[in-house]
Amino acid sequence: MEKFILSILQSIGRFILLCFDICRVNIKKPPRWALIRPQMYHIGVLSLPVVVITGFSTGLVLAAQTYYQFADKGLAAATGIMVSKAMITELGPVLTAFMVTGRVGAAMCAEIGTMKVTEQIDALHSMSVNPLNYLIGPRVIAGTLMFPFLTIFSCAMGILGGYLISVLYFDMTPLSFFEPIPLYLTPWDFFAGISKGFVFGLIILSISCYQGLRTVGGAAGVGKMTTKSVVTIYSWILVINFLMTIALNSLRFIWFGWL
Repeated sequence: MEKFILSILQSIGRFILLCFDICRVNIKKPPRWALIRPQMYHIGVLSLPVVVITGFSTGLVLAAQTYYQFADKGLAAATGIMVSKAMITELGPVLTAFMVTGRVGAAMCAEIGTMKVTEQIDALHSMSVNPLNYLIGPRVIAGTLMFPFLTIFSCAMGILGGYLISVLYFDMTPLSFFEPIPLYLTPWDFFAGISKGFVFGLIILSISCYQGLRTVGGAAGVGKMTTKSVVTIYSWILVINFLMTIALNSLRFIWFGWL
Protein backbone atom coordinates (compact mmCIF):
# COMPACT_ATOMS: atom_id res chain seq x y z
CA MET A 1 0.00 0.00 0.00
CA GLU A 2 2.81 2.38 0.89
CA LYS A 3 4.57 1.64 -2.40
CA PHE A 4 1.36 2.30 -4.32
CA ILE A 5 0.84 5.67 -2.61
CA LEU A 6 4.49 6.55 -3.14
CA SER A 7 4.28 5.73 -6.85
CA ILE A 8 1.20 7.94 -7.20
CA LEU A 9 2.94 10.83 -5.46
CA GLN A 10 6.01 10.37 -7.64
CA SER A 11 3.86 10.40 -10.79
CA ILE A 12 2.09 13.57 -9.66
CA GLY A 13 5.43 15.19 -8.89
CA ARG A 14 6.88 14.29 -12.29
CA PHE A 15 3.74 15.58 -14.00
CA ILE A 16 3.89 18.91 -12.14
CA LEU A 17 7.57 19.31 -13.02
CA LEU A 18 6.78 18.61 -16.67
CA CYS A 19 4.02 21.24 -16.62
CA PHE A 20 6.45 23.80 -15.18
CA ASP A 21 9.00 22.90 -17.85
CA ILE A 22 6.41 23.25 -20.61
CA CYS A 23 5.37 26.68 -19.31
CA ARG A 24 8.97 27.84 -18.90
CA VAL A 25 10.11 26.68 -22.35
CA ASN A 26 7.09 27.96 -24.26
CA ILE A 27 6.97 31.32 -22.49
CA LYS A 28 10.66 31.85 -23.18
CA LYS A 29 10.25 30.85 -26.82
CA PRO A 30 6.59 30.60 -27.99
CA PRO A 31 5.92 27.87 -30.58
CA ARG A 32 5.53 28.95 -34.17
CA TRP A 33 1.99 29.49 -35.45
CA ALA A 34 2.68 26.97 -38.21
CA LEU A 35 2.95 24.28 -35.51
CA ILE A 36 -0.13 25.37 -33.55
CA ARG A 37 -2.54 25.82 -36.48
CA PRO A 38 -2.69 22.15 -37.64
CA GLN A 39 -3.13 21.02 -34.05
CA MET A 40 -6.07 23.40 -33.62
CA TYR A 41 -7.64 21.93 -36.75
CA HIS A 42 -6.99 18.36 -35.62
CA ILE A 43 -8.22 18.89 -32.06
CA GLY A 44 -11.03 21.35 -32.71
CA VAL A 45 -12.50 21.04 -36.19
CA LEU A 46 -12.13 17.26 -36.58
CA SER A 47 -13.74 16.73 -33.17
CA LEU A 48 -16.94 18.56 -34.14
CA PRO A 49 -18.83 15.47 -35.46
CA VAL A 50 -18.41 13.50 -32.24
CA VAL A 51 -19.21 16.62 -30.18
CA VAL A 52 -22.40 17.18 -32.21
CA ILE A 53 -23.56 13.61 -31.69
CA THR A 54 -22.77 13.65 -27.98
CA GLY A 55 -24.36 17.02 -27.22
CA PHE A 56 -27.44 16.48 -29.36
CA SER A 57 -28.22 13.00 -28.01
CA THR A 58 -27.66 14.15 -24.42
CA GLY A 59 -30.10 17.03 -24.94
CA LEU A 60 -32.69 14.61 -26.32
CA VAL A 61 -32.42 12.31 -23.32
CA LEU A 62 -32.42 15.17 -20.80
CA ALA A 63 -35.52 16.75 -22.29
CA ALA A 64 -37.37 13.43 -22.50
CA GLN A 65 -36.60 12.46 -18.92
CA THR A 66 -37.44 15.93 -17.60
CA TYR A 67 -40.76 16.05 -19.42
CA TYR A 68 -41.79 12.57 -18.28
CA GLN A 69 -40.95 13.37 -14.65
CA PHE A 70 -42.45 16.88 -14.52
CA ALA A 71 -45.38 16.91 -16.95
CA ASP A 72 -47.86 15.20 -14.63
CA LYS A 73 -46.96 17.70 -11.90
CA GLY A 74 -47.66 20.71 -14.12
CA LEU A 75 -43.98 21.58 -14.47
CA ALA A 76 -43.44 20.78 -18.14
CA ALA A 77 -42.22 24.34 -18.71
CA ALA A 78 -39.15 23.52 -16.61
CA THR A 79 -37.86 21.29 -19.39
CA GLY A 80 -35.96 24.10 -21.10
CA ILE A 81 -34.45 25.26 -17.82
CA MET A 82 -33.28 21.77 -16.85
CA VAL A 83 -31.75 21.03 -20.25
CA SER A 84 -29.93 24.35 -20.61
CA LYS A 85 -28.70 24.50 -17.00
CA ALA A 86 -27.45 20.90 -16.97
CA MET A 87 -25.78 21.13 -20.37
CA ILE A 88 -24.00 24.44 -19.75
CA THR A 89 -22.78 23.84 -16.21
CA GLU A 90 -22.12 20.10 -16.05
CA LEU A 91 -22.89 17.68 -18.85
CA GLY A 92 -21.62 19.78 -21.74
CA PRO A 93 -18.05 20.21 -20.42
CA VAL A 94 -17.76 16.71 -18.93
CA LEU A 95 -19.15 14.70 -21.85
CA THR A 96 -17.19 16.78 -24.34
CA ALA A 97 -14.05 16.08 -22.32
CA PHE A 98 -14.78 12.35 -22.33
CA MET A 99 -15.36 12.19 -26.07
CA VAL A 100 -12.35 14.36 -26.95
CA THR A 101 -10.20 12.23 -24.65
CA GLY A 102 -11.16 9.13 -26.60
CA ARG A 103 -10.62 10.78 -29.97
CA VAL A 104 -7.70 13.15 -29.37
CA GLY A 105 -6.07 12.26 -26.06
CA ALA A 106 -5.56 8.58 -26.83
CA ALA A 107 -4.26 9.29 -30.34
CA MET A 108 -1.88 11.95 -29.07
CA CYS A 109 -0.49 9.73 -26.35
CA ALA A 110 0.02 6.90 -28.85
CA GLU A 111 1.69 9.25 -31.35
CA ILE A 112 4.16 10.71 -28.86
CA GLY A 113 4.70 7.29 -27.27
CA THR A 114 5.57 5.81 -30.66
CA MET A 115 8.03 8.64 -31.26
CA LYS A 116 9.54 7.94 -27.85
CA VAL A 117 10.06 4.19 -28.32
CA THR A 118 11.37 4.65 -31.88
CA GLU A 119 13.89 7.24 -30.59
CA GLN A 120 12.52 10.07 -32.71
CA ILE A 121 12.42 12.30 -29.64
CA ASP A 122 16.08 11.48 -28.96
CA ALA A 123 16.78 12.51 -32.54
CA LEU A 124 15.17 15.89 -31.87
CA HIS A 125 17.47 16.34 -28.87
CA SER A 126 20.48 15.48 -31.04
CA MET A 127 19.43 18.23 -33.48
CA SER A 128 19.13 20.76 -30.61
CA VAL A 129 15.33 20.85 -30.95
CA ASN A 130 13.44 20.94 -27.66
CA PRO A 131 10.51 18.45 -27.81
CA LEU A 132 8.62 20.50 -25.22
CA ASN A 133 8.62 23.44 -27.62
CA TYR A 134 8.29 21.54 -30.89
CA LEU A 135 5.90 18.71 -29.96
CA ILE A 136 4.24 19.33 -26.61
CA GLY A 137 3.75 23.10 -26.52
CA PRO A 138 1.72 23.41 -29.76
CA ARG A 139 -0.55 20.55 -28.73
CA VAL A 140 -1.22 21.87 -25.24
CA ILE A 141 -1.81 25.43 -26.47
CA ALA A 142 -4.10 24.30 -29.30
CA GLY A 143 -6.13 22.01 -27.05
CA THR A 144 -6.50 24.61 -24.32
CA LEU A 145 -7.70 27.20 -26.83
CA MET A 146 -10.08 24.97 -28.77
CA PHE A 147 -11.73 23.05 -25.94
CA PRO A 148 -13.90 25.94 -24.65
CA PHE A 149 -15.28 26.36 -28.18
CA LEU A 150 -16.04 22.64 -28.38
CA THR A 151 -17.81 22.89 -25.02
CA ILE A 152 -19.94 25.81 -26.22
CA PHE A 153 -20.82 23.91 -29.39
CA SER A 154 -21.78 20.80 -27.41
CA CYS A 155 -24.00 22.83 -25.07
CA ALA A 156 -25.70 24.54 -28.01
CA MET A 157 -26.39 21.19 -29.69
CA GLY A 158 -27.76 19.78 -26.43
CA ILE A 159 -30.19 22.69 -26.05
CA LEU A 160 -31.17 22.30 -29.71
CA GLY A 161 -31.84 18.60 -29.21
CA GLY A 162 -33.94 19.30 -26.12
CA TYR A 163 -35.87 21.97 -27.98
CA LEU A 164 -36.63 19.76 -30.98
CA ILE A 165 -37.93 16.80 -29.00
CA SER A 166 -39.94 19.08 -26.70
CA VAL A 167 -41.63 20.90 -29.57
CA LEU A 168 -41.93 18.16 -32.17
CA TYR A 169 -42.65 15.15 -29.94
CA PHE A 170 -44.12 16.50 -26.71
CA ASP A 171 -46.05 19.35 -28.40
CA MET A 172 -44.59 22.10 -26.24
CA THR A 173 -44.63 25.57 -27.73
CA PRO A 174 -41.25 27.20 -28.50
CA LEU A 175 -42.15 30.02 -26.12
CA SER A 176 -42.79 27.67 -23.20
CA PHE A 177 -39.39 26.06 -23.76
CA PHE A 178 -37.31 29.21 -24.08
CA GLU A 179 -39.19 31.80 -22.00
CA PRO A 180 -38.13 30.59 -18.50
CA ILE A 181 -34.47 30.14 -19.47
CA PRO A 182 -33.32 33.80 -19.09
CA LEU A 183 -34.96 33.94 -15.67
CA TYR A 184 -32.84 31.13 -14.21
CA LEU A 185 -29.74 30.95 -16.41
CA THR A 186 -27.15 33.49 -15.28
CA PRO A 187 -23.88 34.75 -16.79
CA TRP A 188 -22.11 32.90 -14.00
CA ASP A 189 -23.40 29.60 -15.42
CA PHE A 190 -21.78 30.40 -18.76
CA PHE A 191 -18.56 31.36 -16.99
CA ALA A 192 -18.59 28.08 -15.06
CA GLY A 193 -19.07 25.99 -18.20
CA ILE A 194 -16.36 27.79 -20.18
CA SER A 195 -13.96 27.64 -17.21
CA LYS A 196 -14.43 23.90 -16.96
CA GLY A 197 -13.86 23.55 -20.68
CA PHE A 198 -10.60 25.49 -20.43
CA VAL A 199 -9.34 23.41 -17.49
CA PHE A 200 -10.43 20.10 -19.02
CA GLY A 201 -8.63 20.91 -22.25
CA LEU A 202 -5.44 21.62 -20.32
CA ILE A 203 -5.81 18.38 -18.35
CA ILE A 204 -6.45 16.21 -21.42
CA LEU A 205 -3.55 17.47 -23.48
CA SER A 206 -0.99 17.71 -20.68
CA ILE A 207 -1.67 14.22 -19.30
CA SER A 208 -1.72 12.67 -22.78
CA CYS A 209 1.64 14.22 -23.63
CA TYR A 210 3.08 13.31 -20.23
CA GLN A 211 2.13 9.66 -20.56
CA GLY A 212 3.41 9.59 -24.14
CA LEU A 213 6.81 10.90 -23.07
CA ARG A 214 7.04 8.18 -20.40
CA THR A 215 6.33 5.32 -22.80
CA VAL A 216 8.77 2.40 -22.83
CA GLY A 217 8.64 -1.16 -24.09
CA GLY A 218 7.88 -0.93 -27.78
CA ALA A 219 4.40 -1.44 -29.25
CA ALA A 220 3.08 -3.15 -26.12
CA GLY A 221 4.24 -0.19 -24.04
CA VAL A 222 2.47 2.24 -26.36
CA GLY A 223 -0.83 0.40 -25.97
CA LYS A 224 -0.44 0.10 -22.22
CA MET A 225 0.42 3.77 -21.76
CA THR A 226 -2.40 4.90 -24.04
CA THR A 227 -4.93 2.96 -21.97
CA LYS A 228 -3.42 4.31 -18.77
CA SER A 229 -3.61 7.89 -20.04
CA VAL A 230 -7.30 7.60 -20.94
CA VAL A 231 -8.21 6.09 -17.55
CA THR A 232 -6.14 8.72 -15.73
CA ILE A 233 -7.75 11.58 -17.66
CA TYR A 234 -11.27 10.28 -17.02
CA SER A 235 -10.55 9.98 -13.30
CA TRP A 236 -9.08 13.47 -13.03
CA ILE A 237 -11.90 15.02 -15.04
CA LEU A 238 -14.46 13.62 -12.59
CA VAL A 239 -12.46 14.79 -9.57
CA ILE A 240 -11.71 18.25 -10.98
CA ASN A 241 -15.32 18.68 -12.12
CA PHE A 242 -16.57 18.08 -8.58
CA LEU A 243 -13.98 20.42 -7.06
CA MET A 244 -14.70 23.16 -9.61
CA THR A 245 -18.46 22.84 -9.06
CA ILE A 246 -18.02 23.35 -5.32
CA ALA A 247 -15.48 26.16 -5.76
CA LEU A 248 -17.42 28.07 -8.44
CA ASN A 249 -20.70 27.91 -6.55
CA SER A 250 -18.97 28.98 -3.35
CA LEU A 251 -17.48 31.97 -5.16
CA ARG A 252 -20.87 32.85 -6.58
CA PHE A 253 -22.37 32.75 -3.11
CA ILE A 254 -19.59 34.96 -1.72
CA TRP A 255 -19.73 37.55 -4.49
CA PHE A 256 -23.35 37.66 -5.55
CA GLY A 257 -25.43 35.53 -3.21
CA TRP A 258 -27.46 32.61 -4.53
CA LEU A 259 -28.89 33.61 -7.92
